[in-house]
Amino acid sequence: MKFFYNLSIHLYYYLIKIASLWNPKAKKWIQGRDEVWSTLNNKIDKNSSYIWFHCASLGEFEQGRPLIERIKRKDPAKKIIITFFSPSGYEVRKDFSSADVVVYLPLDTQNNAQRFLETVHVEMAFFIKYEFWNYFLSELHKQKIETYLVSGIFRPSQVFFKHYGKWYADILKNFTHLYVQNEVSKELLEGINIKNVSVLGDTRFDRVHDIATQAEKIDSIEQFKGNDKLVVCGSTWPEDEKVLLHYINQSEGTKWIIAPHEVSNTHTAELESKIQKKSITFSNLKNSNPSDYDIVIADGYGYLTSLYKYADIAYVGGGFGKSIHNILEAATYGAPIIFGPKHSKFKEALDLIKLKSAFPANSQLEVEALLYQLLTDEDILNNASKRCIQYVKENTGSTDIIIHNHL
Repeated sequence: MKFFYNLSIHLYYYLIKIASLWNPKAKKWIQGRDEVWSTLNNKIDKNSSYIWFHCASLGEFEQGRPLIERIKRKDPAKKIIITFFSPSGYEVRKDFSSADVVVYLPLDTQNNAQRFLETVHVEMAFFIKYEFWNYFLSELHKQKIETYLVSGIFRPSQVFFKHYGKWYADILKNFTHLYVQNEVSKELLEGINIKNVSVLGDTRFDRVHDIATQAEKIDSIEQFKGNDKLVVCGSTWPEDEKVLLHYINQSEGTKWIIAPHEVSNTHTAELESKIQKKSITFSNLKNSNPSDYDIVIADGYGYLTSLYKYADIAYVGGGFGKSIHNILEAATYGAPIIFGPKHSKFKEALDLIKLKSAFPANSQLEVEALLYQLLTDEDILNNASKRCIQYVKENTGSTDIIIHNHL
């Protein structure tokens, strides 16, 4: 099995290298790894130890962020290194102010793992949610460096729990402790003889709670909304926009914000051509009379979480594609959430559906019916909103427990 693991790692690398000839994201993935060692040699303080956080991408970074920020608040002298697997995480957070060094994770080989830990004096490591790299975890264990999984979640379909998955399951035994989101994950791990497990929930609740308490006022959005209901459509893909635009174009007395998951001038122009109401980009809103417009198109990154503050209802994208994006960013402000059918892997989505604060839809007609119901029935809207806020509040606190236990 180890042979096939090594083969798959190298095969993946060469496939990405071929794709980098025409794919910009793949090119960044390759270039980032080519620069890892020079970046580490230039930035690592050889006389200091580092707390290492590894995140697959941006979503996992947001889960790890409350831990990073609390560590820095508790002891500003602590050194932090963050590694990313994906360009979509690294490119957005490479200048994160609470980290001392941010790099791509080198390819998971024995030589790279040993070289990384020779270059960086790691005193403690946190892997966020998943990313179970054999050689890095084995080397951390061999060097007796405390290593924790944070906000892990496991499902029976994963290879660890198959009759042929023992080699992969043994990778998990390198963790000092695994903090998981639910009892199902703990039971699955205990079933393969991994006992050092605690159910601690999801640190994303702490992150979104922090966002809500620190959110800044956006005057132009307040003026844009006025006394109307506002629906924020966040992290949308073309599949979501196709579902939404018919209702948006027919609506009256409702304001809309569309924040695409991937922003480009081309896509913004395409959206504007399909919208039949008066629209404006967010970057131009403050230089106009905001109340004159019905729709704002977010044409940049980094402010969606603040826009949710003004939402009466949120539509979170991805559910008509691969899977939904972060719904907690909206829930923390009390915005009931609508999303597409691809949501079953997300505990918070299932929880909020049970609480009747999130509403899944399988088609355009169902999305439209849900929007109409929430926009016209104040009791349903207000009760769903209160349950959202309470749900987030009840699930905060896991970050502080980890800090208390280990730092």
